[in-house]
Amino acid sequence: MKRTVPGILLAAAWLLLILKGSFLLFWAVVLLIGLIGSREYSKMAYPNLLYETDRIILAVIFSVPIIVAVFAQHQMFSVSLGVLLAFMAMICYSLYHYSRFENPLTILNRGILGILFVGFLASHLLMLRSLTDGIHWLIFLSAITAGTDTCAYYIGCRWGKRKLCPAISPNKTVEGAIGGVIGGMTIAVAISLIFRVPAGFFTILVLSAFLSILGMIGDLLESIIKRGTGFKDSGTLLRGHGGILDRVDSLFFTAPFLYYILIYSGF
Repeated sequence: MKRTVPGILLAAAWLLLILKGSFLLFWAVVLLIGLIGSREYSKMAYPNLLYETDRIILAVIFSVPIIVAVFAQHQMFSVSLGVLLAFMAMICYSLYHYSRFENPLTILNRGILGILFVGFLASHLLMLRSLTDGIHWLIFLSAITAGTDTCAYYIGCRWGKRKLCPAISPNKTVEGAIGGVIGGMTIAVAISLIFRVPAGFFTILVLSAFLSILGMIGDLLESIIKRGTGFKDSGTLLRGHGGILDRVDSLFFTAPFLYYILIYSGF
């Protein structure tokens, strides 16, 4: 229950935001998620190295691509501008504090990963929202990532035996991963019928399977970060679910792939 009830409430709030919220409200919520997630990342990436003011500054720097994505509805918008501005801000931060840290290159390298992992990936949620059928595709993507995560967790707990990546995430199993993909595909078909996602049945199956696998890779990416920095969860904000990044890592990672598939496939 500690995991189920908060999960349902979060899913309902997210669905309501996508369906009823304006683009600016959606941008504001994604930005808030990005700022909190960036702060969680900085706590993991720089344990015992930063003051609280540093974490706030870095959270803003990592979220610059999201901030700039407020212009995603305009044709001239380019996500690369946000990444470039964040990159320059991270360089300036590293230069200013160069003598303060024992290894400034580590500070810069982990900062660049933070820009990509949080700001760059999350900005594609706004780019998806700006598409003609963006609302439906966002619901489609959210359902797949949530369905994959939920099915992988419960099937893995019930029937999981073979470890998927024991060195990175000991609790994940092959059976859970297979169940997660099947669950993601099933819910994708159901959502496509309810919200009239503009794609054929076979396309929905292939796309949902691909996005389910990508979502698990995104989750493993965060596990690498947590394993490398000695953290079990990215934070404690969400009871039973860890931190913000623990809930959105799969969604962040899959959003760019879906966006560019839609753009270059002509959907």
